[in-house]
Amino acid sequence: LVSLRQREMEYILRHTEASAIVIFEEYRGFDYLGMVQDFRGGLPNLKHVLLVDGDGPSGEASIRRMVDTEIEKAYPPGYLKNTQCPATEVSLVLHTTGTTGLPKFVEHPICGRMHSSQAITQRLGLTSADTLSILGPAAGGPNHSAYVTAPQLPARVVILERFEVEDAFRLIEAERVTVAGVVPTQLSMMVQHPAVGKYDLSSVRLWYCVGSALPQALGLEVESKLGGIVVPGYGATDWGGGAMTSVSTPPETRLLTVGTPWSGEIRIVDDDGQPIGLGQVGEIQGRGPCCVSGYYRDPEANQQAWTEDGWYRSGDLGRWDGDGNLLIVGRKKDMIIRGGQNIYPIEIENLLRECPQVSDAAIVGMPDPVMGERSCAYVVPRPGEVFTLDDMVAFLKGRNIASFKIPERLETVSQLPLASGQKVNKRALQQDIAHKLVKEGGI
Repeated sequence: LVSLRQREMEYILRHTEASAIVIFEEYRGFDYLGMVQDFRGGLPNLKHVLLVDGDGPSGEASIRRMVDTEIEKAYPPGYLKNTQCPATEVSLVLHTTGTTGLPKFVEHPICGRMHSSQAITQRLGLTSADTLSILGPAAGGPNHSAYVTAPQLPARVVILERFEVEDAFRLIEAERVTVAGVVPTQLSMMVQHPAVGKYDLSSVRLWYCVGSALPQALGLEVESKLGGIVVPGYGATDWGGGAMTSVSTPPETRLLTVGTPWSGEIRIVDDDGQPIGLGQVGEIQGRGPCCVSGYYRDPEANQQAWTEDGWYRSGDLGRWDGDGNLLIVGRKKDMIIRGGQNIYPIEIENLLRECPQVSDAAIVGMPDPVMGERSCAYVVPRPGEVFTLDDMVAFLKGRNIASFKIPERLETVSQLPLASGQKVNKRALQQDIAHKLVKEGGI
């Protein structure tokens, strides 16, 4: 939550009717205590403001002082049993990006998270001898294995306060991390960093990668430069379930697909919600014991996200290969329809990432009065490289793809905007190109 500010935080606290909040007084140059004090008066449920370090000027309590104060003798044995939650009770509410820009809140019963942890343990081959890392603070995504799975083994966990590539390298080397939870963006930053090869990363036996689709070229580069193997998985904060490869999955399958369902069921459906055949592209839907119980205090969102018979509508597009592995094609809302022909951005993005001049890429639709939509490529060139529209067209033509799939505009940027620190924020890119077209008189 370190990137959120007053509008989002006040909304979160009001919607959840939170009675307490834990914050730093100041972090990375921002006055969190001052922010909370500004809106606290308008939130009658917010009774407690707890600071990580030190007591606040208005009586805010210190978490560190609480931890250092021995109180066990003040309570009878078994006192905490009265506060234990049943297995089916919601143990965690996570925020996720909403269509209005304000978050939605996902209910995670503890039984579902425990069940998914068992699947993660099996597929990653985790044991109590492992050291798992948290390279970017978050309650879900790649850190689920560390927060939920590790305590059950029990395995050791080490935490990086803020992700910087060299800090991550230092942590891995010093703590002999064996399982690193990451998103593709972090891996891309690692393999391109000048310090690659400077640190001893030989302890890492696997990189557990979720959050967005992993380009095969990036997976191969990681295994070549960083060592260990990349084990991709697929799921969603709003879902709780998904698919996953494993340490025993053959490399050609492990880096091209997200594996098989780890729990429950996954199906691929057409626009009418009917299951479709092998190899056909459709929406991914799922249900089963890992599934969340819904959105907190949001019946309208629940109705939109779930079918009447309990299938979660992911909004992701995918297809099955011949061996029952799931391939991610992209987001349904990101698909570009150019003159009636479908363009799946992830296909073009993965091709561009194979170009020696390209560090990262994102394809978005831009409005067009004739074709309805055309595609625009946002590309991050590798350090010291120049990448032009002619370069892009020539490279993609060399990959023998249909001409309608080749983007008709190129924007080079120093970095792609991220949503929740994990996925490329395509909405921001779509707004950016639409704004530029208006300024240019194109629409």
